[in-house]
Amino acid sequence: MSSAYDKPLPMPFHEELSRPFWEATKRHELIMPVCNDCAQIFFYPREACPNCTSMDLSWKGVSGKGKIYTYTRVRQAVHPSFQSEHGHIYAIIELDEGPKIPSNIVGCEPEDVYVDMEVTAIFENVSDNYTLTKFKPA
Repeated sequence: MSSAYDKPLPMPFHEELSRPFWEATKRHELIMPVCNDCAQIFFYPREACPNCTSMDLSWKGVSGKGKIYTYTRVRQAVHPSFQSEHGHIYAIIELDEGPKIPSNIVGCEPEDVYVDMEVTAIFENVSDNYTLTKFKPA
């Protein structure tokens, strides 16, 4: 576990809706909401399926593998604690199972990142309550 994480931590907007997601990341697992009526897997957690509006939802483990759908190299961070000498990569990852998830790309130089690059999820323990999902080259 990281002991000196100085960046702002995510705070769930609807804590009850996203609690299973955060509990899974603490176990270093990636799960997504799934509709029990149409089988659509989606992200972000919400009260109704974005495909068919059913409220009969559950959670399903996903592989954590995917590819970069789009990205940007952030050179001037919004918050000073995110600022680094070389910037960081903010990306939308399209998981093999279909949903897209925003995250950071780590484990490579920013200039080596490209669209359709295969990536895999890793987990960074940042506090007793939060573990962040990030992605690295596969």
